[in-house]
Amino acid sequence: MANVNIKLLIATLLSGMMALVLGGCQSLNSKPDDSLYQQLGEREGIANVVEDLLYLIVDDERINQQFKGVDVAQFHDNLTDQLCELSGGPCTYTGREMRELHSDMAITDTQFNALAENLILSMEQNNIPTGAQNRLLKQLIPLYPDIRNL
Repeated sequence: MANVNIKLLIATLLSGMMALVLGGCQSLNSKPDDSLYQQLGEREGIANVVEDLLYLIVDDERINQQFKGVDVAQFHDNLTDQLCELSGGPCTYTGREMRELHSDMAITDTQFNALAENLILSMEQNNIPTGAQNRLLKQLIPLYPDIRNL
């Protein structure tokens, strides 16, 4: 019984210490962090990433069928605005909600991963630092359940 209590105490202390460490890393400033937006090249750089992503999608047999009939200019603008907003930039995404937009697409994990792979390739083609790529992907992860309609 004592071993269980000691383990619980250690777990609680470690948990509390992690909260303090992570809390200390957060800025006390209420201004949004736009460093990711800067690393992505601001709106112009993000637009370039999205444009290159569109070319990769067209060439990717795993996902190009999902994009048949899509208004390319609108898709480009909406995705650019969405990535800009998610990265802390001054843009506002005004497109449809992710769940509504993807509700009838029956997107598979393979297709989702293929798009993520192409986004990474596009960022690499545009010389986006790996750390910034990972930070952007971290911002996109919460959208997964709505895109996959889970």
